[in-house]
Amino acid sequence: MSTVLVTGGSGFLASHIILQLLKDGHRVRTTVRNLKRESEVRAMLKEGGVDAKDDLSFFEADLEKDAGWQEAVQGCEFVLHVASPFPAGVPKHEDDLIVPAREGTIRVLRASKEARVKRVVLTSSFAAIGYGHKPQSIPFNETNWTNLNAKVPAYNKSKTIAEKAAWDFMDREGNGMELSVINPVGIFGPVLGSDFASSIVLLQRLLSGAMPGCPEIYFGVVDVRDVADLHLKAMTHPNAKGERFIAVSDDFIPMIEIANILRENLGKYADKVPKKQLPNLLVRLAGLFNPLARQILPELGKRKNATNEKAKRVLGWKPRSVEEAILSAAKSLERYTQK
Repeated sequence: MSTVLVTGGSGFLASHIILQLLKDGHRVRTTVRNLKRESEVRAMLKEGGVDAKDDLSFFEADLEKDAGWQEAVQGCEFVLHVASPFPAGVPKHEDDLIVPAREGTIRVLRASKEARVKRVVLTSSFAAIGYGHKPQSIPFNETNWTNLNAKVPAYNKSKTIAEKAAWDFMDREGNGMELSVINPVGIFGPVLGSDFASSIVLLQRLLSGAMPGCPEIYFGVVDVRDVADLHLKAMTHPNAKGERFIAVSDDFIPMIEIANILRENLGKYADKVPKKQLPNLLVRLAGLFNPLARQILPELGKRKNATNEKAKRVLGWKPRSVEEAILSAAKSLERYTQK
């Protein structure tokens, strides 16, 4: 089996990717910004049913620094670059996200090329595909790119710019190394530790009663286990070379439908979940003084869709249902928050 580097091993998606790689018999290396997080990552893997022991090694490396990357990639056949900055709130300046995302991606690609890595799989996002466009009835596909000339959030810009930089690097100086890219929508599914994805934080807010109602925002949903599986497929499948793959379970759904799924299936645990959709006017008024509300205004009331046809056709990918992704996340969150 191969030696594989997964960047950002303490993250929600990265921990599931490491889990699947270890279950498949690969030797795994992972980077963390501080080696003190090793015990936390090992505990997350144990939660997923794997005691990694000697098959998993840790390296200290930061996307904003050169130190550690050459050592981390040395001897690896594949690199899965999952780590990326994600805002806890609204960044003071968009470059606080854009620069680390772009420079970190190039740093990993350059180290991988120098170590003669065969293929890099980059975790990008649907944020690099479906934003800044006029409303359209046709689902977005892998040929689409977020329009950077339109008003789009800093995170979406950072993912778009980082992915474009990756493809540009491959064209200029890839030197035979291969690149595949995964573009997930909102990632749900079972939580293994405290490093939640932003989509899991949304469930947390819905379940805790922190939201009086649901704004009319539409979400693509995919299970973290399926996104991990898609990374592994893209890592080895010959036809994944030089391709992008959207990771989405099914049609986008409004937030109120996510709330309904929780309420209809989780009994008392979902007692505080909102039952109503907020009027768009009310959300726009909130945006005048609330930065988080302001951030969602460009997407308010805009329905969009994306297709997973390519991942299914080329890689034989079979994602779980929207309901399973949401409910498995909520149930694991309940277990975790009760610890």
